[in-house]
Amino acid sequence: MDQRNIRIVAVGDELLSGVGDPRALGWFGRVMARTPQNIASVAAYNLAAPGEGSELLNSRWFEEAARRFSQGADNRLVIAPSTLDVDLDITSARSRLNLANMVDMASQNNVKVLVVGPPPTLDAERNRRIADLSAAYADVVTRRNHVYVDTFNPLLHHEQWRNDLAANDGRPGQSGYGLMAWLVLHRGWYSWLNLPEPV
Repeated sequence: MDQRNIRIVAVGDELLSGVGDPRALGWFGRVMARTPQNIASVAAYNLAAPGEGSELLNSRWFEEAARRFSQGADNRLVIAPSTLDVDLDITSARSRLNLANMVDMASQNNVKVLVVGPPPTLDAERNRRIADLSAAYADVVTRRNHVYVDTFNPLLHHEQWRNDLAANDGRPGQSGYGLMAWLVLHRGWYSWLNLPEPV
């Protein structure tokens, strides 16, 4: 029997690339390190771009991702949208539309999607707006029967997360990325890939 060939393309902001992580793994590197490689052939491609809202991400992702997908492979897309829409005063309706376009384009190309929502910051006012953005993204993704991993609510009052941000100029460090990876791994990663969870 031929071994499954899984191609995972991840698009998103600098958190996806692990900026500020002393181990240079970020949450995505940690998740890939815990993904079994003996059951299927798994290749992952990280296409992170800093300072990019949902508008720019929507306009660039397909052309870049398509070059990493393979005919006949089990092609998967991880989307990790930034919180920049909050700073750009993009309406939540517009952010929803941008993400919906991405998910729909992936579906039309037979690509399964997992979206990792934006995590909280230390700024209470900003967090109120990120909460709305995360809820809008969750609605878009779940309505289309793809997987949404909420990082905002579990980490909002998490002491270790907040301490890590405080120690790293508002960005996650080793602990913060570890917490994000844990959430992704335990909120649907293995079932999304149709792989057994390692014991």
